[in-house]
Amino acid sequence: MLKLTKLIVSNSGVRNIRILSASCYKSDISLETLYPNSKQNIFTPSPPSLSQEKFNGYIPIDQLQISYDRASGPGGQNVNKVATKVDLRFHVQSANWIPEKAKQQLIENNKMKINKEGFLIIKSDLTRYQQMNLADALEKLRNLIREAEKPKNVELSPETLEKIRKRQEIAANQRLIQKRQKSATKEGRKEPSLDL
Repeated sequence: MLKLTKLIVSNSGVRNIRILSASCYKSDISLETLYPNSKQNIFTPSPPSLSQEKFNGYIPIDQLQISYDRASGPGGQNVNKVATKVDLRFHVQSANWIPEKAKQQLIENNKMKINKEGFLIIKSDLTRYQQMNLADALEKLRNLIREAEKPKNVELSPETLEKIRKRQEIAANQRLIQKRQKSATKEGRKEPSLDL
């Protein structure tokens, strides 16, 4: 509710002040209408603590080197004018937001993507839009880190190995039975030969 003051001056010079209460126009889809008792303070959450044992998905943009270039491939004249390809790189050893175990495995898994200076390089030119390519590059980086965090092949128990062997044996037997049935069906389609 908005209160307005109106100064009325008559011809006789008498001043009359009135306080009018007038409501402003409020749309049906205004924030106050949709969320009547909410706090409308917008804030940026603080980054999570970096001393975690597991990667939480948070990538600090200020610790990345991001550059843009013109992409190749289809896109008409837009591809020749707009720098949409994203080149994202960061120094792996100095990245304090990646757990140490995952960092070592990340280096091991991505030797071909790490240059001599120790920078991991990720490129994306998937779309025609710079921000979507940046999001794609960040998602690629998250997937690489999560893949590095996965435990290596765990030794299977003898019971599990026996179950796997039995399933493979049953599958092989069923395949042979189906082969014999198809062979018999095809054999029945042949014309009988007349041997005199």
